[in-house]
Amino acid sequence: MRNRIDEILAQIETFSSRAAGEIEEFRVRMLGKKGVVTEMMEEFKTVAPELKRELGQKLNELKARATQKVSELKAVAEGGGGVKIAAEDDMTRPGAGTAEPAGSRHPISLVRGEIAAIFSRLGYTVADGPEIEDDRHVFGALNFPAEHPARDMQDTFFIEKDPDVLLRTHTSSIQVRTMLAGRPPFRVICPGRVFRNEAISYRAHCIFHQVEGLYVDEGVSFADLKQTLLYFAREMFGEDSKIRLRPSYFPFTEPSAEMDVSCNLCGGGGCPVCKGTGWLEIMGCGMVDPNVLDECGIDSKKYTGFAFGMGIERIAMLKYGVGDLRLYFENDVRFLRQFDSAI
Repeated sequence: MRNRIDEILAQIETFSSRAAGEIEEFRVRMLGKKGVVTEMMEEFKTVAPELKRELGQKLNELKARATQKVSELKAVAEGGGGVKIAAEDDMTRPGAGTAEPAGSRHPISLVRGEIAAIFSRLGYTVADGPEIEDDRHVFGALNFPAEHPARDMQDTFFIEKDPDVLLRTHTSSIQVRTMLAGRPPFRVICPGRVFRNEAISYRAHCIFHQVEGLYVDEGVSFADLKQTLLYFAREMFGEDSKIRLRPSYFPFTEPSAEMDVSCNLCGGGGCPVCKGTGWLEIMGCGMVDPNVLDECGIDSKKYTGFAFGMGIERIAMLKYGVGDLRLYFENDVRFLRQFDSAI
């Protein structure tokens, strides 16, 4: 069998042709289902065990050389010249003169940038803050009572079991830092990553991204809040978008509301994402509680303000028709390539 392999290798090396038909006949004769190499592979099953390692290696080299020879002959026949291709070359890679395909930004980054652009047209600037925070900025200054369930280990990730150091659960902590660092008027949005101890599903995740907004000045009213959010919804989702505000409760705003936007995944007809209602909750909002203003050193008798907060993943669900939040974190290139044209 060893001699037979050497004979076939010699035939491979001496064969030459530029005719596509002859090259294909050579390929079938060597590598086809009834070709020489296939027959040798069948014969290999009867080889003595002590010879299998040596002959198996030679057979693999034979098959590789036959495959390489066919590629070389086709390249010559198609005008590619007589350049030989090294066995270790990856023939699927683009050539040296071929531009690499353009990448894209992550959908979360795209939506975050669009939200910032919308509010920048209303005079808002972007504020930032740390992801590892202390109790005062996340809870204390925001009117959370000591017994509030958000402070429990079941809802918040604490650092090394220290009740005063934690991963921020909302970007409201940036609002607190903004108010403590300056004097009104304030008109800022606070984008960032937040963490909550929640079960992961198609509608929720333990890590997600928020954009919160804060406007504090003299004479700010709930009507200003409503018109601001209506403007945002129409800029983000289209002129036909509708919103509704439902009474709610948050420790740091009074009065408070949940804002829903008409679900464009189903056109308002009802789907699993909107739970058949035709509406999708996208943010909480309300007038800043006077206690929060006072805690941050702002005269609540002179100034009023409103605040709002939304999840970027939820906005992206509506904008791009993504039905599962987990897709944003899996880095599946098949999913990410859908946003190549959205750069």
